[in-house]
Order: sequence, then C-alpha cells, then structure tokens
Amino acid sequence: MIRVLVADDEALMRVGIRLILENAEDIEVVAEAGNGREAAAACRAQDIDVALLDLKMPDRDGITTAEDIARLSPRTFVVMLTAFGEEASVTRALRAGASGFLLKDTGPAELIRAVQLAARGEPVLAPRITRQLLERHVTSARDTEAALRRTEELTPAEQGVLQLLGTGLSNAEIADQLYLSAGTVKAHISRILTRTGCANRVQAAVLAHDAGLLTGR
Repeated sequence: MIRVLVADDEALMRVGIRLILENAEDIEVVAEAGNGREAAAACRAQDIDVALLDLKMPDRDGITTAEDIARLSPRTFVVMLTAFGEEASVTRALRAGASGFLLKDTGPAELIRAVQLAARGEPVLAPRITRQLLERHVTSARDTEAALRRTEELTPAEQGVLQLLGTGLSNAEIADQLYLSAGTVKAHISRILTRTGCANRVQAAVLAHDAGLLTGR
C-alpha cells in the first residue's frame, strides 16, 4: 500500500482528496494535517510514502515544510498542491526537494495516478507542463557555471539522459529516444542523481536547465 499524508488548511479540500484516493486499491491516506508543522511532524512519526502539501499553509508554508520533510523523512516523496497562478513558487519548491506539482483542480484519475507515480520516484507533471514551468521560472535565474561543474563527471551517455530528463520525459520515453532499455535508463538516472547530488529526478531536470543542456531544443 502507498501511505499518503494530505496537508491542507481547508478541511473540505482534505476530505475531498481523501475520498478520491480511497477509491484506489493501492493507496491509503494514513494522516492529515492542517498546517505545515503538523505535516512535518506526521512524516517524522509515521511511515509516509507520499506527502501532498498545500503550497500555502499557516504555521510553515508548503515549501518550508518540504524542506523539513526532506530532512526529517528523506524517503517521503513530496508533491505540492497549488492553485492556478502560483507557479512563481515552483523554483523554490523544486530546490526544496519537491518531486512535482498538481493543480488543485486536478481530476480524480490524474490525482490517483500522480500519487502512484510519486511513490515510485517518477515525476508527477505531464512533460508539457514540466517544460513550461521549468523554462519560465528556472532558467531565468540559473547559475550556469555552478551547474556545469556539477555535471562534469557525467559520461556522454548520462549527459544525454539528463538532457532528455530535463524536457520532462519518462524513463520509457527516454529509452525510446536513445534506443536503450528501461533498466539502462533507470541505472543512468540513479548514477546521475548520485554524481550531481540531486535528491530526485525533478531536481535533476532543474540542473539540466541550469547547465544549459536544453539550449536549442
């Protein structure tokens, strides 16, 4: 079972998300929180696979809470819940360790699928949305020199995988593009995360943009 925490200061939103997720046979909502401090405490006290965090919460917002969870419960994948128009916080949240983003009006099937993907360490945004958010907010403030230093030890093959990962492609899509097996791509990504110090593939996508690897794509 995928153990989920739902954190939102609106009780009706928490109830709605819980009702949706409980329709999935492999998902169990084991904790709820009305603010950031409660959410971080729940992740520390319980075995949480995926934490759904409202971006704007009292007593520590979603970004600060994501940082707390990364420190207190590093095995927990964090997905931010945002309202339309709040994309300006994407950069900060990705760097804080968030694995992805969902709009609060996400449909039930998409929400369930997103939790299942997040539990496997996969990105939870469609490639088009990933590219749009990253290109709009990350590249504008990137430190190319520092990012390039972090990618120096990558092999040419790993550089190619990182480049495609930065566009928001899934492992299977990267495998198709590079004529590799899914297992080989997964191994490349694991080494990329280790060598670059990225916590997850979303941070690796940010790094790809910072390093200018997607220029001209």
